[in-house]
Amino acid sequence: MTGSAATQTVILFHSVYGLRPAVQAGAERLRASGHEVIVPDLFDGRTADTIEDGIAIKDEIGKDELLRRAVVASAPYSDRGLVYAGLSFGGSVAQNLALGDEKARGLLLMHGTSDIADDASVDELPVQLHVADPDPFEPHDWLNAWYLRMQRAGADVEIYRYAGAGHLFTDDGLPDHDKEAAESAWKVGLGFLASL
Repeated sequence: MTGSAATQTVILFHSVYGLRPAVQAGAERLRASGHEVIVPDLFDGRTADTIEDGIAIKDEIGKDELLRRAVVASAPYSDRGLVYAGLSFGGSVAQNLALGDEKARGLLLMHGTSDIADDASVDELPVQLHVADPDPFEPHDWLNAWYLRMQRAGADVEIYRYAGAGHLFTDDGLPDHDKEAAESAWKVGLGFLASL
């Protein structure tokens, strides 16, 4: 399948838990469908056992440094037209980079979004979000406002909600895991990549 029109170069950013086996498993799933997948480690090998520990690592490194690391990781590939993807916190990183990259081919968000600058503008950027319903980190009011702002910025947005799933439901090493929701999200996400 390599070299076909549906093959994408995807950069996949991890959650605040760090570069866990579930992130690599997600990347392998995408590679098995013929995509090239880059998986940066924004935490330099550190992982967390709890979301609180992960947030502490994220805060210790700092927002600006994490964004710098993400830009450095994506820069060698950006001329190809990247699909930015991310899990939870990694979704916010992916969103920030995609909205600033005029060559971005798509944005695949699992479990997380980010604020949108008032002057953000894209040319019909395809965006797909997969989120638990309800999700304590992505409440309905926030998601409704996020959707409207993304549309105003020019994005073509699809949202898939998974009733009763935990926040980070694609990670089989966490209590949030929901096998059925995870399988569905990855399957739909692969369809999204194939459509770009």
